[in-house]
Amino acid sequence: MEELKERIRRLGVVVSEQTLKLDEVLNHQVEPRLIMELGKQFALLYRNEQVTKVVTIESSGIAVGFATALELNVPLVFARRKKTLATDDELYWERVPSFTKGMVTDIIVSKRLLGPEDRVLLIDDIIANGDAARGLIRIIRKSGVHLVGLGIVVEKSFQAGARAIRDEGYRLESLVRIKSLKGGQVEFE
Repeated sequence: MEELKERIRRLGVVVSEQTLKLDEVLNHQVEPRLIMELGKQFALLYRNEQVTKVVTIESSGIAVGFATALELNVPLVFARRKKTLATDDELYWERVPSFTKGMVTDIIVSKRLLGPEDRVLLIDDIIANGDAARGLIRIIRKSGVHLVGLGIVVEKSFQAGARAIRDEGYRLESLVRIKSLKGGQVEFE
């Protein structure tokens, strides 16, 4: 996706050799036309997998997850990070470290929203160490859902997350792969 790479080059901020800030691309501001194109790309990649639901984690994955679910004509389920007064009592729950937040957070999904008849596509914005994705995979396994694969907008391939998930036997498709942030420059594969 050349347009996405161009946006990352122009608007991404290299914070360190491990951290890329994409606030103007994916995490704080989104451009609807680009987000819809990302959703179309994931829908094309997983069109033949009989996906019944798209699952993501709040909040950065919601826009791309929504665009993908719209293209596949299926519901979007997002794992919440906080329980509210209206949250169901019957939950799937995991604690996951957040690379960008530098802390451990909870992710929860109502048991009513996932069942063994579902075929789920997990969508997320960025994968670094893969802790959030692995936490959501654990929730998906607990629910008995069939995980058809993962769609990641930006894979930092110099970090172990995506590789570890692929090594577990899961299909993981990335729209762009970054191999280095050294010298303050984004280098794509």
